[in-house]
Order: sequence, then C-alpha cells, then structure tokens
Amino acid sequence: MTGNQNAHEQAPESRGPKHKKDMTRRRVVVAGAGAVAAVAAGGAVVATASADTSGSAKGGTAGSATASTGEECYRLTSETTEGPYYIDADKIRQDITEDKEGIPFTLRIKVIDSETCRPLKDAAVDIWHCDALGLYSGYESFSEGGGTAPTDAPSGTPTDAPSGAPTGEPPSGGGGGGGHEEPTSDTRYLRGTWKTDKKGFVTFRTVFPGWYRGRCVHVHTKVHVNGEWTDSGYEGGTTCHTGQFFFDEEAVLASAEVEPYSTSTTERTTLDEDTIYDGSGTQGGLLKLKYKKNDIAKGVTGTITVGVDPDATNTGTDV
Repeated sequence: MTGNQNAHEQAPESRGPKHKKDMTRRRVVVAGAGAVAAVAAGGAVVATASADTSGSAKGGTAGSATASTGEECYRLTSETTEGPYYIDADKIRQDITEDKEGIPFTLRIKVIDSETCRPLKDAAVDIWHCDALGLYSGYESFSEGGGTAPTDAPSGTPTDAPSGAPTGEPPSGGGGGGGHEEPTSDTRYLRGTWKTDKKGFVTFRTVFPGWYRGRCVHVHTKVHVNGEWTDSGYEGGTTCHTGQFFFDEEAVLASAEVEPYSTSTTERTTLDEDTIYDGSGTQGGLLKLKYKKNDIAKGVTGTITVGVDPDATNTGTDV
C-alpha cells in the first residue's frame, strides 16, 4: 500500500487514467512471519493541543499554540492529491530505507479522530517519498531528479537535427500528479505501511527526502481504517485520509549541504512556491523537525498529529 509525484507532480494535478482501487481488494504481502504482530511505540510526538494549527505562513516554522485541546483537535488535516506513483499492496514495515543513502530521518505520526480527539488504534498508515536525488522507487524512468552529470556525456552540436512535425501521442510519464501511473520497475525502496498503536502512534525510519522539478520536499501518506490485520497483511477497509507532509526551508537548505543532496543538479521549488502545500502550518502537513542545527547529517526527527474523519473516504484521486 503505498508511490510518487513528479515533476512528477506539478500542478495542475492531472494525467493518465484515474487510480481508483477499492480498498476491499487491498491485500498486503508481509515481508516476514508475524511482521504486523508488534508495533513500536511512536515516542514523544507533538500532541494536538500543543501542535501549531494556527496557519503558519508558507516557508514558516511551526510554532506552539495556546488554544485548548477541545478547540485544536477539531481541525482536519488537509487532504491532497495522491499523485501518480502510489503503489497499493506493498511493504508492511517500519524501516523503509533499504540501501538508500541520505540523512537518517525518523517520522513519528499520531493519528486521531478530529471530532472526538481520540487516537485511532490499528489504522494502516502508508508513507512513500523520493530518495535524496528525487527518484521514486518503481518509477525511476519518470523521474526528473538526478545528481551530477555523467562524465561521459556527449558534447558538441548535433549535425542531423530532426525535421518535420512530431507524430503520435506524447509520453505519459513526467508531469501532473492526479492520474495514476503503473510502476515501470520492481523497486520498492522508501515505501512502507505500518499500523498505529493503542495511542494512535506509528513510527517510520527512512532518509530525508530530496527534491525534483516542480515540487518542494515532501512525504506522501495515506490512512486506512476499518480493515483487518491478518497473517497476510491488511485487508479491506477504506482510505479516510490522503495527504502530504512538508519540511521547513531551514532544514531543506541544511540538507542541501550534505552529500548526496549536494550533488543534485535539479532546480529546487521552495515551500512558498509549492502548489500543493496550502500554507496552513501543521494543519496543512508541516512537520515539526528536530535535529542538530550545525550537523543535520546526524539525523532528523519529524513529528506531527494528523486529524482525520474515520467515516470519510479520501483517496486523493479527485482532489
């Protein structure tokens, strides 16, 4: 259960056939026996009462709110597009790093019912994102990220320039973000699904995402409820939330000084320029980040409380 957006995902978010898989057909293959039997506690995560939902300006850093819990937890987290590179029925795991290089990143999410403020237990949470150079697993051929140019790149001006009008349909990969694309490879790094514990927490271990043309740095997520966890994985239920998590500019600029991020030749879109982030701070998916200011390479922890309506259906294919 889990895919990508490209410049890959530039707005407007439209391309290809809509991906509308019914959750009742959801079946996940578990990587090992009993993989879903135990879920680690998410650790200390910013609670809804203290999370910033006051609508931080684009590019700002989440601050602290003083409103009561009753007021704050009635704030639904923003719904966003699923993007073209979501892969359903994938990996049940908390560590989604595989062999990808990058700054260690721990993502701690708390999922609550936005109306009652109660934690959602046993919800299935997907996350997926690009690697340090903007590549999404399963869709490398569509990516417009990349690192240092190859040393054996051809040079000079071609003498046999093509002529005439092009024929046929343009390639389907590349831009947009609303229409689903079928995977073009078997890779599945930086994708995973895990279940929330009794307090609504779920924790993933991965690497700090990179960037690609047309989008700021982000992580995709989905929350599925009312399904059943079995020895084979997660089955049935509905998708009540599809969203994205965002990173403040200070952290992204710091990451850009560290290899392999520093080798990227791709123009970066800032948080303020992004067409998906709505500028509403935590409510819009802006993470609270913690790291050593002068040594981000040691690792980053991101936390957020996600308020959802468990009775709603939000697949992200019609946003």
